[in-house]
This record gives sequence, C-alpha cells and structure tokens, in this order.
Amino acid sequence: MAFSMLQLFLLGALGPRLVDELDLSPTVLGLTTTIGFGTAAVLSPAGGRIVDRVGPRRALAALLLLSALALALIGAAPGAGFLLAAVALGGLPQALANPATNKAILAAVEPARRGAVTGMKQSGVQLGAFAAGLPLAALAGWLGWRGAVWTAAFAAVATAAWALRALPPDAPARTAAPPASLVPRGTIAWLAAFSLLLGCGIASVNTYLALYGAHSLDLGPGAAGALVAVLGVSGVVGRVAWSRAATPGRAEWLPGLLAAGAVGAALLLAGAAALAALVWPGAVAVGVFAVSANAVSMVLVMQRAAPGRAGQDSALVSAGFFAGFALGPPLFGLLASAGHYGWGWTLVATEFAAAGGVALAWAVRERGGVRATGDRDA
Repeated sequence: MAFSMLQLFLLGALGPRLVDELDLSPTVLGLTTTIGFGTAAVLSPAGGRIVDRVGPRRALAALLLLSALALALIGAAPGAGFLLAAVALGGLPQALANPATNKAILAAVEPARRGAVTGMKQSGVQLGAFAAGLPLAALAGWLGWRGAVWTAAFAAVATAAWALRALPPDAPARTAAPPASLVPRGTIAWLAAFSLLLGCGIASVNTYLALYGAHSLDLGPGAAGALVAVLGVSGVVGRVAWSRAATPGRAEWLPGLLAAGAVGAALLLAGAAALAALVWPGAVAVGVFAVSANAVSMVLVMQRAAPGRAGQDSALVSAGFFAGFALGPPLFGLLASAGHYGWGWTLVATEFAAAGGVALAWAVRERGGVRATGDRDA
C-alpha cells in the first residue's frame, strides 16, 4: 500500500524542488496527480476483476514492480511531458492495491480481526507519506530529488522479491472472471460517491501542502516536506484507531463524523495564512480525520462485499476515490497559481462537507432500513 501511492507523496514533498528544476507551474504539478489517479480510476474496475482472477500474491508482485518502473521513470524525467507519462504508468499499481490487499485479508484473517488489520494495511499509504516527507526528502538534499526517487524505485524492487518469497501461493489462475457489473450499486455506490468527494480534498492537501508551506508560509524545503511526514504519521495512527472502532452498527456513522472533522482541518490550513503555526495541527487533523475516513470506507466494503466480489467491490469504491484525486488538484491548482491559497482551502473544506453530507444520508438510510427490517420481523 505504501508503494502503490508513493509517487503522489514524493511529488508533493519534492514539489518545490521539481517546480524549480523542471520549470513546472503549480497547475502542472496538479496535473501529475490528475493523470496518475485518472488512470487509476479508469483501470480500477478492470483491476478488481484481474485480482479476483489471478489472486493477491501475483497481483501484489505486479503492483510493486510497476511502482518501481514508474518511480524510475519519474526520476529520469527531463521535463513535464515525460514526467506526466511516467505518472500515468504509476496509476496501474494504484488500481491493483485495494483489491489485492483486501482480498488477501479476507482469505487469511478471521472476521473479528479484519477491521484492525484493514486499518494497519491502509496505514501503509500514510507510511509512504512519512517516507516521502522525511527520509526521502532529506535524502533529496544530499543526492538530489532524482536520487531520492531512484532509491524508492530500488526499494520497491526489493519488496517485490520479498513478497514473492513470503506470501502464500495463489490458487491456479481462473480462465474467466465471474460476470459482474462495472457500475456500483447500493452501498457500494454510496461509498464510491463519498470516496470521490473525499478524494478531491485529500489529493489537494497531498499535492499542495508542501508548496503552500514553502511559498506562502516561508518554510524551507525540509520543513515543507516535513508537513507531508506529519500528515503521514497522523494518518497511520488515525487509520489504525478508527478502523478498529468500525464495528458493525457503529461503522455506518463514522464516515460522516470523520468528514466533519476534516472540514475543521481544512479551515486550520486556511487560518495558517494569518497564523503560520496553525499549519501543523491542520496537517495532523487531515491525517486523523480525512485520511482515516478512507480506511473506514474500506472496512465497510469488506463487511458488505458480495461473495466472490471483494476485489471488484473494492475496486469500484477505489475508482471513486481515485476520480476525486484526479479532479481535486487541478481546481486547487488554478487558485494556487493565482496566489489564492485561502480560497483553495475553502474549496477543500466544501468538498469534505459534501462528503459528510453523502455519508450522513447513507447512514440514515441504512439505519432506517435496519429499523424497517426489525419492524417486519417483529
């Protein structure tokens, strides 16, 4: 999970260096996220069916090798066009990540522990944010940003070799996947809509937080990258804790609650324009609330996935999340290019509020359906 989205966090943490060396505008920096996650959104439904067919071990090994290739190409990029093409390749492992890891958990973990284990594996994404924002950003100060990215590519290859040795073998690959709709329905449709709006806001924070710190708050490149690391650490803690709390009967209400907290986090980032110290608790709150809400949505998918469709249902919700990652940064980038970061954070707060509205409407609908069922049974 860390390697599947590492390129996003590296582009955010190293954004000030890339903007200067490759002569990128903030809008083009946002386009890197759009292209990568647009690719992931388009390919996610097919990725879910592939995982259901070949098994999680093969899918995870492919994910890691594709991540390594994408990172190596990003490190070699001479300009914006090559960089965008390399980022598009990085959308492929993103499309495989949640289906493969969720299916592995369903196969190997007893139901009582799945929430906690899902939180741990989702926290791997934030481990990637920490790695990008602290050790790799520090390494960039020594080896240059290209050297830091190539180091991450080598680590992905080493992890792929470990995965092939350590993970249990898959069942023989099936020749055909079971027929399944590529359109989300019912609970999966609600979670996909929630994830789309949530992804819009999270992607804007991931992409522009370091640049905001460097350009508007007068932080140095190291301190600006550390903001991404702080976001990563708080996301690890939040994802583990909230996923453990997402038991049936309680989990339905958590996405709305966490989205409300994310609104406050975005407002703290906006307030940092007047009081720069607010950017640090703002980064922490984004991790604890917004980032954690995505992990809770994955717990809900696993609790409600139809038999044999865990990969496909995970992929459909992930497609919504990735679509949000593709849509959010370009909108924020237009405001950032004009120097209007305050309006950008207001936009992020609005996206989180809309996600909370969707989550609350779904939870009320679900609770009403439970009561109606209970009345009929009585």
